[in-house]
This record gives sequence, structure tokens and C-alpha cells, in this order.
Amino acid sequence: MDRPTATDDASAAPAERRKYHRVREIFEEAYELIAPFFARENRWGNATLDHLAYRVVREQYPELSFEEVHILVVASKRVYTELEAADAAGRH
Repeated sequence: MDRPTATDDASAAPAERRKYHRVREIFEEAYELIAPFFARENRWGNATLDHLAYRVVREQYPELSFEEVHILVVASKRVYTELEAADAAGRH
């Protein structure tokens, strides 16, 4: 009985584990559209306007599923928060 060896595994191409390819394609464009909703100066009652970001993404990309819209908004908010933190750290 033949068993796979380490060399067999190394030569095999890794399986694609990424999902949501459409979200990846449009991320930068969508991020530019919705980033202002996460800005501190645009908060309402000290709350971000995430619900408006969801609306804009659904209107701009009606082909996306609810899950894809959610992933896009959450990822955009994370990127925005990380960039803000990096910018704030650079100023000090």
C-alpha cells in the first residue's frame, strides 16, 4: 500500500482556502465609500454609523449576499480602526 510522503505533500499545490472572492475584488472601492461612517467626527451619540455603511454597500453592490455585506463592513471597520491607531501612534 502506497502512503503519501512528505515530498508528495510539498509538491502538491495548496488548496484554495479563501472564500468571498467578490468581496476581495471590491474591497478597496467599497472601503473608500464607507470609511467616513467609522470616523470619530461623524459619530452620532458617540456611536459609529455602521448601519449606514451596510445600507451603502447593499445599494452599491446588490449582488452581494447578506454575509458578504457583513464581512465587507466588518473588515472595513477593522482596517479603519487599525489605520487610525497607527496614525495616532505615529503622532506621539
